[in-house]
Amino acid sequence: MMGSARLGSDHSSASARLEALLLGIATAFVGVNTLALALLGLGGGSVWAQSLVWAAAAWGGWWYLRVRLPNHDPYLYALVMFLSGWGLLLIDRLAPNFSDRQTVWLSLSVVALCATATTPLLLQWLQRYRYLLLLLGLGLLISTIVFGRNPSGLTGAPALWLGLGDVFFQPSELLKIILVAFLASYLSDQHLTLRLSGGRRWQQAWMSPRMLGPMLLMWSICVVVLVWQRDLGTAMLFFIIFVVLIYVASGQWWLLLSGGILALAAGIAGYAAFEVVRLRVDIWLNPWPYADGRAYQIVQSLMAFSSGGVLGRGAGLGSPGYIPVVHSDFVFAALAEEWGLVGVAALIAAFSVILMRGMRAALDQQHSPFNVLLAVGLTASLGVQTLLILGGVLKLLPLTGVTLPFVSYGGSSLLMSFVMVGLLLRLSCERD
Repeated sequence: MMGSARLGSDHSSASARLEALLLGIATAFVGVNTLALALLGLGGGSVWAQSLVWAAAAWGGWWYLRVRLPNHDPYLYALVMFLSGWGLLLIDRLAPNFSDRQTVWLSLSVVALCATATTPLLLQWLQRYRYLLLLLGLGLLISTIVFGRNPSGLTGAPALWLGLGDVFFQPSELLKIILVAFLASYLSDQHLTLRLSGGRRWQQAWMSPRMLGPMLLMWSICVVVLVWQRDLGTAMLFFIIFVVLIYVASGQWWLLLSGGILALAAGIAGYAAFEVVRLRVDIWLNPWPYADGRAYQIVQSLMAFSSGGVLGRGAGLGSPGYIPVVHSDFVFAALAEEWGLVGVAALIAAFSVILMRGMRAALDQQHSPFNVLLAVGLTASLGVQTLLILGGVLKLLPLTGVTLPFVSYGGSSLLMSFVMVGLLLRLSCERD
């Protein structure tokens, strides 16, 4: 017993040192680049103050997690803070008038991550009160359809936000977590039936009202998001998470194929019915005839990638301002121009490790089907969103309008992404 306790203590100490080392590298990176922006006179007068707030939040959160949750995964928090610090530097550089607000959201996000990770009964509550969560999600969806606004105030722009004064929140960000938790809870009760049933029994299990009803409800939510809100990215994200979780719960590979066919059918229908979907697909297929008009944004993005080369132009030395809304949807293009292929590789590597550690948390939860499905759903949500925006900015996929987690400007996206990581940190400590 004493040897086991000593081994656990040694492991915790090594984990703490590794996390501190990674966070120290992130702090050095933010500090050096803050100095570069300050010397160039970019980022406004508060660039140092914002970086100091980031450092205080990063190290304060590290200390709190080490005290309250000593056995948590050492990679997740450090990498998330690295990406959020890099994102804050980019917003300081690209849109200084938004950087103060993003700094406040970042501070709140670190608090939310710590609270989520250290709430002892949170996972049990998510599993037990799934129908209450579903009602909350449907209420958010209906409220957005009825009362939704757009902060830009542009006529005809999608009204995807709920606002109170000058503060806006995008309910679809919270809805991602709600739907993942609901599906994980519901499917964890059904997974033995789905996996042990074969032939006609398996088909009967799927066609029963207990399975078919919730599945049709999830499909309907995706359709509502696509049709009424014209939010292609969120609808696609919801549907992919839905299909992934069903596959993990059932182990039936043909569900992935069926999901792909349904997604393709929905895309064709959306292309025929909605001009915004048609525009994005046409620009994806061939943007060059519209380079000075409808495809201006994606063409400038591709030029930024070309300009960055291997090593980049240098922090603050590129011209990403030519890309409209660069601090939000196209922040990846700005990063590629100023940090080059090296920066792109570092960003992709950071996200890859986050996703690998999320899946590692799922593999460690074999004693709890709910925990497995929750970890897979949260990891898939972050991974699919990252893939959609990276592919869209590079013209490998049609643009979907989602943000790059932890990096792009957007308070509600940042907050909910940190909450997801908080849940993954909690799951990383759950053992048999």
